[in-house]
This record gives sequence, C-alpha cells and structure tokens, in this order.
Amino acid sequence: ILIFDEPTAVLTPQEADDLFSIMHSLVDQGKSIIFITHKLREVLEVADRIMVIRRGAVVGEADPKVADKNELAEMMVGREVNLTVEKEFKKPGEVVLSVEELVVADQFKQVMVDHVSFDVHAGQILGIAGVQGNGQTELVEAITGLDKAASGKILFKGQDITNAPPRKVTEAGSAHVPEDRQADGLVLPFPVAENLVLSTYYKEPFAKGVVLQYDKILENSERLVADFDIRTPSSLTSVGSLSGGNQQKVIIARELSRPIELLVASQPTRGLDVGSIEYIHKRIVQKRDEGCAVLLVSPELDEVIELSDRIAVMYRGAIVAWFEAGEATEEGLGVFMTGGAQ
Repeated sequence: ILIFDEPTAVLTPQEADDLFSIMHSLVDQGKSIIFITHKLREVLEVADRIMVIRRGAVVGEADPKVADKNELAEMMVGREVNLTVEKEFKKPGEVVLSVEELVVADQFKQVMVDHVSFDVHAGQILGIAGVQGNGQTELVEAITGLDKAASGKILFKGQDITNAPPRKVTEAGSAHVPEDRQADGLVLPFPVAENLVLSTYYKEPFAKGVVLQYDKILENSERLVADFDIRTPSSLTSVGSLSGGNQQKVIIARELSRPIELLVASQPTRGLDVGSIEYIHKRIVQKRDEGCAVLLVSPELDEVIELSDRIAVMYRGAIVAWFEAGEATEEGLGVFMTGGAQ
C-alpha cells in the first residue's frame, strides 16, 4: 500500500500528470494507493473510489465516473459551493505598487529574486505563478518589510519603501496575508479579539497611550467575527484552537477591515477547504472592485487563473513570462514554471 498525502503541492500540471501515470502503472501492477488531496480535479482523474471526510468523519462516497466537482464540494463543506470566481472586467487605475529591478539574496548570499520589475494598479489583481521555492516568498517578504533587498526599488504610490520596517509599510496603506498564517500572521496563544487588532492595537480607539482599551477591542472583534463569519466559541478563545480556515478568516478580517490601497496575499487559501476558499476569493475580488491593488502569490494555478487580471510567472527568481486574463491555461503556465520555454 502506498499513501500519497497532497503529493502535487509543489508540482507543475505536467509533472502532476506524470505522477498520475506512474500511479496508474502501480495500480496495474497490483499495488493499492490511498491518495489524499483537496484538489477536486485530481481526485476525479486518479481515483477508482472517492471517500469524502468532513470534520474527522466520513460523510459520503462517490464514483469518479459519474461524480462532478460541485457534488464533491457540497459533500466536503455540507452546503452548495460556487466553484467559479465571479468577477467583472475592471479598468485598472493608477500605479499603486512599483517594483524596479529588485534583487533579494538569502542568508547564504544566493540570489532568490533576480532583477524583478512590475507594477500593480488600483483595481487590479496581479497574480504571481510559480513552483514553490522560486523566489516568491522572498519577493513578498521584501515588499512587506520582512526581508531586506540587496538592490532595486519598491515604491508605494511613489513613496520609496525599500527596506522600510513592516510597520511603516503597513501604515502607508498596505495589508499582508502571509504564506504561513501560524508563524507570521497570528499569535496563537492570544485570543481572537487581540489577533484582530495586531495591526492597529497601538492606535485609538484600541489604545490610549500605553493602555489597551479592551471594551473597544472586544466591540471590534464581535463585529468582525459576524462580518467575516469566523466560527469561534468566543472572541476570547485562543486563535490557536480554531480550525485552519477560521484562523485564515481572522487574518483576512484584520487585514481587509481597515482602509488599505494594497493587498499582498501570499497563498491565501493554503490548506483550506473549498468552502473557505470560496469565501476568501470573494473577499479578495470585493477588495479589488473597491479599487484596491492586489498582489496575489500562489502555487495553485486554478486560483491564479480564476482571480488574476494579469499573470506573471516566476522561475529561479526571475519573471519569465506574462499573461493577460483569459489567455492563460494551466498547461501554458506550467511550461514556463519549469523553465521549459526559455
């Protein structure tokens, strides 16, 4: 018996297809395979039997020959789910974020971001596609102030924020949904209410001088828990005890509930169920429709294609291809993600 747990997380579509061919050949040799994935297309393509688990219990079985994505999604979430991102064409506005010849090196002086340049406009979602580990993490960390740039410039509405501290970047009007929600987005032992003000706890009405105003913090929490559908027993529950989807909703609520002009979202739906994915996609599109510039970084090609107005592909730290909305396919992006078209 072979157990595959999310084996395609860092594979291109072409590499995933190669893996599926190997899996089918193993089955033909008499091997048994348990294939765990949240990607509906993959399970329909690979499985002979599909079992759906929700909240630790088996809630149904399906035959891949007759089942479809919507049926599986409904079983996974317990309600009907719209798997199509609904967004209308929006003419981009002025440039909000401008990255010019950015170079970022890691602790071993190896170049991870190699002379990258792009603009993100108001009312536009720019998607960055690429296999994990090709410089996307370092790019986002440099833009949000979590890492230093070796050279190049980062301009936010014309203001140079290159190597600025995170608080200055945030106060300029940006929001950040980090790649690792538990390491970089939340303080897990803290209650939900306090995590919802991590970006603004030192400002009125949440503080007077050095004294936190807990009545205002709790009032804010109750409103955001309701508005963003955060499933928690209480605002005083530690955020570390919530499910991954609800932890992500805490970050989304905190970052999108304040006035922002730039949203940097890195793998915003990583490890989430299709219901949470649907919700977060709607919120990102809503922010774009309000005129916010959005930089979306994700290894999930269907997510990048569905959400983005324009797509850049990163490979070995450099942008190697550009696609307009409607032109991109998973196969087309996959070729550039492995450097195959260079």
